[in-house]
Amino acid sequence: MFYSEDLERCGLDVSEVSVYSGVCTEIFKREIYCFVHLSVQEFLAAVYMFHCYTRKDTAVINKFLKYSKPNPFSWFVGLFNNDPVTSLDDFLRRALMKSLESENGHLDLFVRFLHGLSLESNQRILGGLLDQRNSHPETIQKVLNNLKEVNSDEISPDRSINIFHCLMEMKDQSVHQEIQAFLKSGEISERRLSVIHCSALAYLLQMLEKVLDELNLRQYNTSEEGRRRLIPAVRNCRKFQLSGSFLSKSHWEVVASAMTSNPSHLRELSLRWNLNLTDADVKLLSSAMMHPNCRLETLRLSYCRLSEISCDSLASALRSNLSHLRVLELSITRCRIQELKDCSLSETSCGSLASALRSNPSHLRELDLSGNQLNDLGVKLLCGFLQDPNCRLETLRLRDCSLSEISCGSLASALRSNPSHLRELDLGQNQLKDSELKLLSDLIENPHYGLETLRQ
Repeated sequence: MFYSEDLERCGLDVSEVSVYSGVCTEIFKREIYCFVHLSVQEFLAAVYMFHCYTRKDTAVINKFLKYSKPNPFSWFVGLFNNDPVTSLDDFLRRALMKSLESENGHLDLFVRFLHGLSLESNQRILGGLLDQRNSHPETIQKVLNNLKEVNSDEISPDRSINIFHCLMEMKDQSVHQEIQAFLKSGEISERRLSVIHCSALAYLLQMLEKVLDELNLRQYNTSEEGRRRLIPAVRNCRKFQLSGSFLSKSHWEVVASAMTSNPSHLRELSLRWNLNLTDADVKLLSSAMMHPNCRLETLRLSYCRLSEISCDSLASALRSNLSHLRVLELSITRCRIQELKDCSLSETSCGSLASALRSNPSHLRELDLSGNQLNDLGVKLLCGFLQDPNCRLETLRLRDCSLSEISCGSLASALRSNPSHLRELDLGQNQLKDSELKLLSDLIENPHYGLETLRQ
């Protein structure tokens, strides 16, 4: 924002400000003005900073380049904290590092303009607004090489894409043209991609009019850093596979943003073998599942070593009325589930559930499958779990599950073969007759079995 005196100092007549409505406008009915489009402000800021550099105004430059907080590039910044800016490539590299520390990208556009202003052709266009500086071709090439080789392993992949934009501002079309050629020839998965290639590809995939059916980062021939730079493309695909990668919070934030974007195209998310998935990461993804824009239907988290806290976050998301999830894969977790409710299982799902419970049966205490159309076959499959000697289930609820006398027989047989810890069995709303329940009621009267309550 700026004021009337600022306009007058620049030689603008305040009474004629409406003439310049394409540049600034009045707000709040006070003598306060702002730019209609912030790109104008970012451009002038870049012009001013480049002007300070050409005039060797070290006070302004050092104040800008000073890092405001600890960041992943502290080792790099430490090399220059007390050193004056000596060359154009040094100045632009340090300005880029400053922008990369930003979490919200507020310096992205500024840094793009700053790189563009380093070209003599752009300086000539500005005429007397900017001091002319003779940029040697060798220096410009060094700047381009720096952009192509910068290590961004610890920053948000969205910030990494801005490195590609800086390259474009300096009129280097080589990376863009190479990626387009790879895509056109269908050889994109065969070519060895550098990290700057991956930033360009992530940008282009997001810009495609057609939504990708599937994006599997393991199909690309690149480094782990390169795959991490590809993550923003998740915003424009229906199925996203990202397995066995070590990601930071900023990477998961991009995935969560894809789940909550408007519109969100993502329907299946496969994150198998991500062993470093923390409770905070799972909480972030679970919160995204509860967002009104999220349409995720399948989430695969096998072999991610999820904790009880993570599973609790997922359970909260599933209980939300906003969740569209239909398939949740959690094989081999460290979770000690004690309660399972409202899962909308069919009889065919019971086989998978029974298999999962038998793999780690000792922690489950309560199992509520009421209102699911399990039928007799589903109950028979679950009985395999009840017969396991390690089963510690205390409460089993099977209300309104379309059961018949066959299910009563299967349950009675399972409980007799293994005098289990089951104390309560709820079979209400299954239209069972007393004669059909007699096999189970007999177990209550027998001291050799632990069943205490039979609800019907």
